[in-house]
Amino acid sequence: MIGINILTVTQLNTYVKSILDGDDKLYEVFLIGEISNFTDHYQSGHLYFSLKDEKCTIKAVMFSFNAKGLKFRPENGMSVIVRGKVSLYENSGNYQIYVEDMQPEGLGSLNLAFEQLKEKLFKEGLFDEKLKKKIPKYPQKVGLITAKTGAAIHDVLSILKRRFPLIEVLHYPVSVQGKNASEQIINAIKFFNKQTLKDYKADVLIVTRGGGSIEDLWSFNDENLAREISKSEIPIISAVGHETDFTICDFVSDLRAPTPSAAAELVSPDINETILKIDTLVLRMKKVIFDEIKNYRNKLDKFLSKDQLKEQKRLISKKNLRLELTVNRLKAAFEKIIFEKKESYLMLISKLDNLSPLKILRSGYSLITTKSGEVINSVKKVKENEKIKVKLKDGDLICSVEEKTENF
Repeated sequence: MIGINILTVTQLNTYVKSILDGDDKLYEVFLIGEISNFTDHYQSGHLYFSLKDEKCTIKAVMFSFNAKGLKFRPENGMSVIVRGKVSLYENSGNYQIYVEDMQPEGLGSLNLAFEQLKEKLFKEGLFDEKLKKKIPKYPQKVGLITAKTGAAIHDVLSILKRRFPLIEVLHYPVSVQGKNASEQIINAIKFFNKQTLKDYKADVLIVTRGGGSIEDLWSFNDENLAREISKSEIPIISAVGHETDFTICDFVSDLRAPTPSAAAELVSPDINETILKIDTLVLRMKKVIFDEIKNYRNKLDKFLSKDQLKEQKRLISKKNLRLELTVNRLKAAFEKIIFEKKESYLMLISKLDNLSPLKILRSGYSLITTKSGEVINSVKKVKENEKIKVKLKDGDLICSVEEKTENF
């Protein structure tokens, strides 16, 4: 054993690792293979799996900082193309590829992620037609969730104004592209659903933007946004992109419109058609009412023409005649009583007139009173120099008593 260089396992593995790490050809390697033994460590975020072809297998690892950038979820049996560095894991002595990027073979990562999320939400029942809420035929307020400017908001507002100007639009401006777009749209949906004041309570929501690439529209393929749309108590119309564009938002919403303009038309009735419908209904109601009146009138005429009713009418006429005779008798008796009372009244008036002091005055007599109106019927009631009133038939005299003589 003398002269033989004996190595430890660690030394050997370290040496082999240094050789692999020093080879530029192994620093950036592209491999194609099928995923097997896939393990997702949720706590660390690292992905562990193997890549294999018809004959061979190589272990692979993708650390969390690289795995976060994936647009799809790797699965066993999936054929992928990976880019990474080949090295040795010293502890086990296994050489493996440290994956920095991964793409599905033959299908873009965004397309694959879209299909995976679509299948997941479909299995959960989020696309079920039974969950779809009805869009109101005549909404008073429409919540519009879209960018502050752009073709989408212009198209929606112009069509709503033309078709049904009575609709009030509540615009909640959001980003419709980029990192924070999904979160802003989620916040807008939450805002409208929390409103209790009538001024901000929308009857229906439109989530919309114009067309673009799959990358441009990716915010509308967010899982959290899909779940928020599903929870919304307010019906939601999704109008994202052009007619050929589909997003997860379209599938989970209560109604999908192919374009922003189409969404505006779907949510708004045509005012001219509405007025025509109202006029037609009014005419129908009038006809129904007039027909009912005519029907009841015919029934009444038939009823009045029956023999039994004729007999009742004859009896009523007879009773009316008796009543009229009774009224006339009462009237005559009442007039007689009035006449008699009137004669008695006139006689009493005549007697009172004969006894009236005024009549005596007209014969040349006078009535003497104090200034306060107390009748003077004795000299004793008057003092010398006292003012007295002498009432004649045509007026009064105010006199002063100069002297008085009493009869004894």
